[in-house]
Amino acid sequence: MADIGEFALIARVNAGRTQAAGVLLGPGDDAAIVAAPDGRFMVTTDMLVQDRHFRLDWSGPHDIGRKAIAQNAADVVGMGATPSAFVVSLGCPADTRVDFVSDLADGMWAEIERSGGSIAGGDMVRSPLLVISVTAFGDPRGRSPILRSTARPGDVVAVAGRLGWSAAGLAVLSSGADPTRFADVVAAHRVPRPPYQAVLDLPTDAPITALTDVSDGLLADLGHIAESSGVAIDLDSATLRDPVLDPVATALDADPLDWILAGGEDHAFAATFTDTVDIPAGWVVIGRVVSGAGVTVDGASRSGPSGWESFASGG
Repeated sequence: MADIGEFALIARVNAGRTQAAGVLLGPGDDAAIVAAPDGRFMVTTDMLVQDRHFRLDWSGPHDIGRKAIAQNAADVVGMGATPSAFVVSLGCPADTRVDFVSDLADGMWAEIERSGGSIAGGDMVRSPLLVISVTAFGDPRGRSPILRSTARPGDVVAVAGRLGWSAAGLAVLSSGADPTRFADVVAAHRVPRPPYQAVLDLPTDAPITALTDVSDGLLADLGHIAESSGVAIDLDSATLRDPVLDPVATALDADPLDWILAGGEDHAFAATFTDTVDIPAGWVVIGRVVSGAGVTVDGASRSGPSGWESFASGG
């Protein structure tokens, strides 16, 4: 990085990229121009910090780039919007290899092929550690946003996507076990796979009442819906079991339900639907919305952590 310089590297990672229709002006000026076709866009931002959100001995730059985009795109889709643009800021040491940054950018663009949108601009600075900050813009396309605060008693709770895989992969890597033995969950930890289309393909009249992406853990994120909506949620543990996780848990002497309920970074989607119609394809019912407060499993409160907490010691 010190040899090539900021502006040459920016030109290099942007060369040959095609901007999405939602980006009216991309890199090259003081600011990008992002379209808001119906007069609104949804905005979210997230950061990844080396040794806190990823480790360079566990993940390569391509995987880290994909993860940075995925967690932001999932937040936009988790409001019912289609990703239209991303602004990326990168802090890195001066001795960071140019090909590392190029691979990082390639990973971001690879995930954008799944989510939609394009990288409209950003910034690069010198930093003692690798830090990535992404701001994502989403186009509602005329839809009302799907909030956390609109679940009602009688709704069913359903999920789309995998739960517990990222936490299982983290457990494998942390244990020192051979990562190739459980390659699927390790890959899921390195690169989440949000099922964007499960939300984006919903018809405009879909009976969805509340929605969130599962980034901090199922209990934690459903807890946000329960608190915001003034309701309680009860989950059925039998519907949550995943046979893929069982051999991993056996090898590590762990309870796979802990990964499913409290493990974050899968970026699945959890939603509530009215119970008067069929649940859309790609969604699995895992519980119900009831009167009260909080989230229970099989009618009982569950002890232990409910998910990721940024300022928890050791978290």
